[in-house]
Amino acid sequence: MAKTRTEFLCRECGANHPKWQGKCPDCGAWDALERFTVEVEPKSGGNAPIWGAPVDSGEAEDLARMGIGKAVALGSVPEATVPRIPTGISEFDRVLGGGLVPGSVLLLGGDPGIGKSTLLMQAAASIAASGGVSLYASSEESPQQVRLRAERLSNVTAAGGLSALGERLLVLGETNVARISEQARRVRPTLVLIDSIQLVHRADISAAPGSLAQLRRCCLDLVALAKSTGCCVIMVGHVTKEGALAGPKLLEHLVDVVLGFEGDRHSAVRVVRGVKNRFGSTQEIGLFEMQGDGLAEVESVRTLLSGGPVAPGCAFVATMAGTRCLLGEIHALVATGFLGSAKRRASGLDSSRLAMLIAVLEKHGGLRLADQDVFAQSLGGLKIAEPAADLAAALAIAGAFLNRTLPDGTVAIGEVGLTGELRTVPHLEQRVHESLRRGARLVLVPASARIGGFGGEDRPMAEGRGDIVKVGTIARAIDFLAPSQRSVGGSSVPLAEPKPQGQGAPVRRGG
Repeated sequence: MAKTRTEFLCRECGANHPKWQGKCPDCGAWDALERFTVEVEPKSGGNAPIWGAPVDSGEAEDLARMGIGKAVALGSVPEATVPRIPTGISEFDRVLGGGLVPGSVLLLGGDPGIGKSTLLMQAAASIAASGGVSLYASSEESPQQVRLRAERLSNVTAAGGLSALGERLLVLGETNVARISEQARRVRPTLVLIDSIQLVHRADISAAPGSLAQLRRCCLDLVALAKSTGCCVIMVGHVTKEGALAGPKLLEHLVDVVLGFEGDRHSAVRVVRGVKNRFGSTQEIGLFEMQGDGLAEVESVRTLLSGGPVAPGCAFVATMAGTRCLLGEIHALVATGFLGSAKRRASGLDSSRLAMLIAVLEKHGGLRLADQDVFAQSLGGLKIAEPAADLAAALAIAGAFLNRTLPDGTVAIGEVGLTGELRTVPHLEQRVHESLRRGARLVLVPASARIGGFGGEDRPMAEGRGDIVKVGTIARAIDFLAPSQRSVGGSSVPLAEPKPQGQGAPVRRGG
């Protein structure tokens, strides 16, 4: 019988320590060490090499037989090609870097009820429809509940129903990781889904499911299953109330890919974001919309600029998410507050940048916001943290304060400096192209922008579809705000034309 040793694992950083301490020496977290036992393998006596001693030709042959090779030049290492298994869901494949990698282990985390099981079932059905074998091991639901969810999915209906998939889509209601691994070795699936890892356990460990000891051993068994059989294993993980993955960081260290499924459960838009990816970039995101027949892929949070902002406090921005460009809509509300205790709240935007933009609008835009409560949000569940949204957020705040709107179909792109100057942002040409393709009529860019030309010369981006206007300062950008359009005697009041570039911006007050 193997001997056991007691160690203490930090649930914050995953570091091991031989004895309990009130504070983790590695990450500094208090009361984060939890006890668990590990099996100690007996040491082999005579086969261990003597490190540090000179190695002759005979010992080199012995090391080669033991699997210990010699160091080689990095340039002489042959290039490795990573095969991909497409899931049939382009947005999911985008985040993965092109598809699933055989022998890899993924961890998908998200809030309860956000659609994790639905997404994985759609991926399993797509792989089964393309000729692969998927094994869905559910520890939270019965096989009957899993079938009810699968029958209402659109890709299952398009494939001819569950009967058409036959033995290629299998479901297993089991919580024992040994039985799940044995079943996977028998059917040799392409994809194994574990829903969820917090309820899977080993019978030889007395700890409860979801404890550190159970999570560590079960995850190691599933990693060994993936590496030995070549199948891809996806584990569903719970999240804490702060939105982080539950359990120790050890799980994130053991797996190859960590994905986060984000979004408000009361909103239709869902976002799949990469946290860790050994086979691709973590800058890509996948967008989905929850519908009655499953998750539908969406190309953008807002597909078309139909009419543009129609109310004061609205502005559009072209934001980058990895290599793709998304159009986001920013709303702002300015209400009367109290001097010295004015509120500044942001949802989906950076709160520190919001406070900075308000200060710039007061100093260089002529707006008096010291006694005004300012609220700003990014619609559609899209989180925008890059400086390219500064101009759109500033115009939304100024429009809400002055009760003015931007012209229909206007997109604002640019970073606002503390001097009130507008600075260019990366991938500006791609942002402008995408804005015009989505129906933008006017694109505001910084005066220092160089778009598609040489020597400062610009070329038309989309003839007949929209205009590109360069703006140098935040005061000049505010001049594009026109009085809100409203009906007077049965006819509408037209929007006012923006002032010429040379005209200064007077001190503005609300109204």
